[in-house]
Amino acid sequence: MEQTLVLVKPDGVQRGLTGEIIGRLERRGLKLVAMKLMQVDDALAHRHYGEHVDRPFFAGLVSFITSGPVVAMAWEANNAVEIVRSTMGATNPANAAPGTIRGDLGVDIGRNLIHGSDSPESAARELALFFKPEEILSYSRSNDGWIVE
Repeated sequence: MEQTLVLVKPDGVQRGLTGEIIGRLERRGLKLVAMKLMQVDDALAHRHYGEHVDRPFFAGLVSFITSGPVVAMAWEANNAVEIVRSTMGATNPANAAPGTIRGDLGVDIGRNLIHGSDSPESAARELALFFKPEEILSYSRSNDGWIVE
């Protein structure tokens, strides 16, 4: 099983879309294994977006992700990263397909509601930033056999 990080960004929390986003991920068959409401501080934002530090939009990323609470979650499934990425839709909501989170609920690239890890390697790094190992649960669901072979 693969795990991935998902953040409902400050715009998603402020717009009251956390439940909608969680519901869409659950309906895809992903299993929620950790979740917390938190305020991202500057230090965590810099570690999270470290790969973009030399880009002109870096300061804006940090300012936005620290502007209000986020909901940090760990999700699990076979191919969790790919499933979350396709459910989120393109980074720019204007280019996101209808039926995706960003395609249905987003308008602006700077307010695109959700973050999902872009690779299994990024997921491992990002999950470690937001969760202690003991905060990520391992459990069985009664419907798992109806979701995967």
